[in-house]
Amino acid sequence: MANGHLAIYIEDALCCLTPPRLHPGISLMKTSLRAFKPALAIALAFLFVPLHATSTKDPLSIADALQASSQQHRPLLLDFHAVWCYSCYYMASHVLTGADWAAVGRKAIVVDVDADSPEGQAWMDKLKISFLPSYVVLDEHGNELGRISAEQPRQKFYPRINAILANGNTLDAFKAKAQAGSLDAVTDVLDAYQARSEGDAGIAWFATLPPSVRKTAASDPRITLGLQQLAFAKAEAGTDKNAIIDSAQKVLARDIGCQRPYVLESLLDASKDLPASQQKALLAPQRKPLDALLNTQVFVATPTCADQRSAVLMSADLDAALGDHASETAVLDHAIGLTKQRLGNNLTSDRNLADNLRVYLERAKRTVELDAYQHKLIAAYPQDYVYPYRYGRSLLEAGKPAEALPYLAQAYDKSYGENRLRVTSFRVKALKALHRDDEAKKVVDEALSTNGPWFPKDAAALKAQLASS
Repeated sequence: MANGHLAIYIEDALCCLTPPRLHPGISLMKTSLRAFKPALAIALAFLFVPLHATSTKDPLSIADALQASSQQHRPLLLDFHAVWCYSCYYMASHVLTGADWAAVGRKAIVVDVDADSPEGQAWMDKLKISFLPSYVVLDEHGNELGRISAEQPRQKFYPRINAILANGNTLDAFKAKAQAGSLDAVTDVLDAYQARSEGDAGIAWFATLPPSVRKTAASDPRITLGLQQLAFAKAEAGTDKNAIIDSAQKVLARDIGCQRPYVLESLLDASKDLPASQQKALLAPQRKPLDALLNTQVFVATPTCADQRSAVLMSADLDAALGDHASETAVLDHAIGLTKQRLGNNLTSDRNLADNLRVYLERAKRTVELDAYQHKLIAAYPQDYVYPYRYGRSLLEAGKPAEALPYLAQAYDKSYGENRLRVTSFRVKALKALHRDDEAKKVVDEALSTNGPWFPKDAAALKAQLASS
């Protein structure tokens, strides 16, 4: 989500954001591909959000949708996403389409929830959402029935979402079944804690099970892996890098499929302060299983891993850490060539791939090609602020504030919510670099007036930036 290549930055959209990790695959902590931690804004009222599904009433906010759910006795599916989230692009292009998705819309009231809106951030805080995209099912009383975190291929997403909608079980119901000895329920509860990045709480819950259940569970590979993953989540929540290294190695020793890049990213990050020879010895055994993942589930005609970007970037980062710069260049060049082939000349055919290509070019430092490509992205997605914002920001960081300003102004006109304030921050930086302080003040005043009472921390930071010399 999403270096932090596996993390999802709110402004850089590797999908998934800042410390806590919001990924396409694991949790929102640190700076990894799977992380995204929205600001904890408390919404006193709700913005309006359109629904996918039709109903006798056309509810516009989550509060209204909950009322409709109660009246219609239908579950509510909250689809949390963001315009900068590359895993959300994948889901929109490849999964939330066709007859399968239409069938979900007939079973549940489906609500689009924008993570950048005050309502979206308030509900993400309330539901402890640590991944984008996330799909949370609530019953008519607002109780959570289940959730799916991060991007998933169709063959995994629909069996899971349909099972949640059909069974109507809450977490408490699964816990009761687990107490009675159901290993499937134990697995479901452990998965729920992992989806919330609550490793400590999940391990503590498991300890409350009857000894006979825990003894039987010890021979179930799903449960032993689930406990190892919770131990890993618990370690990540702390500051003990040795604990992170130890727990990550245990998880990486298992067949964890497409989650491998996210765990490996944590191992790489936790070991970066070790002596180079020691880190290389620690990381070298991870090269072969990651190569196997790339060759069998990423660089193939029909990739199994929905999040191909994380695997590619992690491979390049691993090569760099091992000092193998030829392999680092080769994997990026291969990914660039393959992505271009899949995209053809139509950048709107698959936004996930189109955005992946941008990141691969950036990571490979193919600057001239990247600049030309970013112009194409701006043209291909003219309604979004994301691409002019990124390009303007890159120009500003390259010491070209005058060239950056038109793109940042274009991004500002199309941005909203928290990201309007973020775009404004870079406009102010460019204007102050050009000694246009009066204009910077006008830009800030306009943004704060439009913003209203929302995102007070960002607003305060913007005021402080304006006041600084």
